[in-house]
Amino acid sequence: MESSEEKVVAVIMVGGPTKGTRFRPLSFNTPKPLFPLAGQPMVQHPISACKRIPNLVQIFLIGFHEERDFALYVSSISNELKMPVRYLKEDKPHGSAGGLYYFRNIIMEDNPSHIFLLNCDVCCSFPLTDMLEAHKRYGGMGTVLVIKVSAESANQFGELVADPITKELLHYTEKPETFVSDLINCGVYIFTPHILTAIQEVSMHREGQGHIAANIRHLSSFETLQSPTRALPLDFVRLDQDILSPFAGKKQLYTYETMDFWEQIKTPGMALKCSGLYLAQFRFTSSHLLAGGDGTKSASIVGDVFVHPSAKVHPTAKIGPNVSISANVRVGAGVRLISCIILDDVEVQENAVVINSIVGWKSSIGKWSRVQADGDYNAKLGITILGEAVIVEDEVVVINSIVLPNKTLNLSVQDEIIL
Repeated sequence: MESSEEKVVAVIMVGGPTKGTRFRPLSFNTPKPLFPLAGQPMVQHPISACKRIPNLVQIFLIGFHEERDFALYVSSISNELKMPVRYLKEDKPHGSAGGLYYFRNIIMEDNPSHIFLLNCDVCCSFPLTDMLEAHKRYGGMGTVLVIKVSAESANQFGELVADPITKELLHYTEKPETFVSDLINCGVYIFTPHILTAIQEVSMHREGQGHIAANIRHLSSFETLQSPTRALPLDFVRLDQDILSPFAGKKQLYTYETMDFWEQIKTPGMALKCSGLYLAQFRFTSSHLLAGGDGTKSASIVGDVFVHPSAKVHPTAKIGPNVSISANVRVGAGVRLISCIILDDVEVQENAVVINSIVGWKSSIGKWSRVQADGDYNAKLGITILGEAVIVEDEVVVINSIVLPNKTLNLSVQDEIIL
């Protein structure tokens, strides 16, 4: 039967509580994958992209967060998409490829012909359908989404060399010491089920020879001396070092280059930047989600803005660009919001200004106060972050600061972390 060989499943890696540490204080009460960007949980952006793949039958989220953290979300998104989305909890971290293998029987239960594997903390346009077409043309075991970046920033990522004509992945190095290539790995893959055999071979090999010996086959003696000598557990298999590097140049792995945007969402600053990228993407994919308004009946909207239907925004407020307003937020008269994420149940009182900031759940921002930052998304204090239930009193100014949950600020602060 034609239809049976065409089933596709998607696996989204969501990590665990030990992973989102750079995301504090925002990950204290919400797992990072559920933190809202452009008004939707981070993981929903790749999920929405998966939903557009023809013949997709199931989506799996794999991680080591507690099941109760994801139970509500997966049931509501399954209902909304009319498609099974399941959370599979690892007993311990197994690495990016090991998790796939650990749940291989569940992932393969529909007998899919292709498996997508995505990381939930990358932000891109997820051109999955185009990638699947390319993958079928190449005829390999796997295809990696790649993007060209500046030579200066390339070494923070996995660099790869691809054949300019055939697009075959010829060489892969994770965070190299010297410049290898300006093509980097986006953390989005498609594989045939043969990947499961390849992962199994890696751990069998490790069992047979010990970790170092297993590496010698693929690496020069110099690189072997460099490699970490601590033996990895047999069932811990990394996609990049253990699969991509050894299979490169063997006509098994290919690349598909995205010409759109790509970022890693490691910090709150990058979350704010990526929220803006996703809002801009909504113009093309879901323009109905973007707010409009000219200040007559509703607030003046500038650029790309998301406002949750339950939020109450005064018509004299001016909002945007890159603003996301969550559930039950109240925005008073004369408020100005620019480049910010306002989380659930926040109150922004009249004539307050919020710029380049993330305002935590249930916080309150007083009249004529200012919460702002200079907006360097990569700097430690480049955006201002208010944790949950922070109170900024009237006329207080908060600049380039991080405020931990449940603090009341009655004096202005700048360049500070308020513990």
